[in-house]
Amino acid sequence: MATISVEIVSAEREIFSGEADMVVAAAESGDVGIAAGHAAFISRLRAGEIRVLNGDEEDSIFVTGGILEVQPKQITVLADTAERSDDMDEAQAEDARRRAEEMMAGGGGEIDLAAAQRELVQASARLHYIKKLRTKR
Repeated sequence: MATISVEIVSAEREIFSGEADMVVAAAESGDVGIAAGHAAFISRLRAGEIRVLNGDEEDSIFVTGGILEVQPKQITVLADTAERSDDMDEAQAEDARRRAEEMMAGGGGEIDLAAAQRELVQASARLHYIKKLRTKR
């Protein structure tokens, strides 16, 4: 099987660089599976998982959003923020979700409703991802 080059970076650091048989990403319009030779496209990413599959190995990375660029021999992810599963903290994610819900409820004067909604979506997606990882183990 042909492989495709994959680069996943965030503003803070490079998260993944290597070859893969397939990548599954949380594109804005739904999950997409990408292999070598895929048609070129660009998509926004939503908060969710990116799976990098290579033989029996799988890397799982959570992103809060970003841009996915696909070329026939190269996949590039420019993530807003990205975390490997080992770096995830469920208590911290639950706290972020609770704070976003409080902001949505108007718990503190003037709020930016769009920012509160975005934070709630990201925190909920992070919690869903962590719970999914827990059931895999």
